Amino acid sequence: MEIKKLTRRPELDALRGLFLILMVMAHLPTALSDWSNQPIGFISAAEGFVGLSALLVGRIYFGRLFKDERGVWSKLWRRSVRIYVYQLILLALVFTVAASIAITTHRTAIINLLTFYLAHPRDAVIGSVLLIYCPPLFDILPMYIIFLFLTPIFLSAARRIGWRWVLGTSAAFWLGAQLGLREIVHHWLGQVTHLNVPLQATGAFNLFAWQLVWIVGLWLGAASAVQEMPLRKLPRWTLPLSIAVCCFFLGIRHGWYGPNWGQQSFGALLDKWQLGSLRVINIAAYIALFWWARKYIGKALNHEPLITFGQASIEVFCAHLFFVFVGLSFVSGDLLHAHGTEAVLLDLVTFPALFGFAVWVVRRRQRKQKPPRTMEPPPVTEALPHPPAPEAQDTATPALSAAVENEDAA
Repeated sequence: MEIKKLTRRPELDALRGLFLILMVMAHLPTALSDWSNQPIGFISAAEGFVGLSALLVGRIYFGRLFKDERGVWSKLWRRSVRIYVYQLILLALVFTVAASIAITTHRTAIINLLTFYLAHPRDAVIGSVLLIYCPPLFDILPMYIIFLFLTPIFLSAARRIGWRWVLGTSAAFWLGAQLGLREIVHHWLGQVTHLNVPLQATGAFNLFAWQLVWIVGLWLGAASAVQEMPLRKLPRWTLPLSIAVCCFFLGIRHGWYGPNWGQQSFGALLDKWQLGSLRVINIAAYIALFWWARKYIGKALNHEPLITFGQASIEVFCAHLFFVFVGLSFVSGDLLHAHGTEAVLLDLVTFPALFGFAVWVVRRRQRKQKPPRTMEPPPVTEALPHPPAPEAQDTATPALSAAVENEDAA
């Protein structure tokens, strides 16, 4: 199998940076959260961020699997452990500092996020360490950790038995998620761990459904590394069809067709957390549409600060939670958003601060990548014969290293 030489794709970093910014806007308790909540239909920044992260993982590591399978497993597992440590640090700060401030100041918005922890601290702490208990805003990292930890298994299985079987198994798990698989596994985990963590406290994302987004992303990324991208085989008629499908769901999203064709009429079929069947169709249509318009989208997005945000995505995602909790401390009573000067200041401070943090992360990473200096040989005073021509160097390795370091995601 021919492994294509990997080159840096800053437009992918920029697209991931855009998804990250939209997630930050959705989480900040200001009016921006309403604007950024699925404005173009039943596809959110979370689906784009998770799918693109998986695409980059598959693109970078599937080719390396043929040369160093054990090294790929070790690399991905180390990265999942590192992000797991991030999650534990964040939860430790929330369970101590944020919870104390919320109780002292009676901030209902923060207390509501920690209801189960405040009522059952022991089960909450143990459950969070086991990635079972996931408070709101802290459930996307556990999902990412689990998917990344299992990725070596997915890639090795695809190498041995083919992507068709992996994709088929993923589709079967998605179908099981629609039929109650999550509830069955949750009941089993409760019996095994003896933790009384209710289902609603395990996070909003149904992992058995969302693994489909991750697996499809891995498949597209792996295929782009070893052969032609599968999307290149799309016939031309898929462009007008995808536009029509996206416009149809856009109308449902914004209530253009009346109450009988509104979002509530379709229920779980459009549910984000369950990844309902109609939502999957809408996402597939947008994937096709983005593919056809990839040159224009890449040219429009390939700019700062999106690239830097995308390169430091995991770290920025973790850091943005600080500003979210600061904003929640401004929310009084049962209100959903901060208002007035406080909301404006929160928006004006958050994004420049996160960009500055992203720049620091990227520069720190670049300094670590620099090779150590070597002592120069002393000058030669006598004539020497011309040295033989140096052997051709593999130029794919630096590009691959850079891509690996830029592949972290929230």
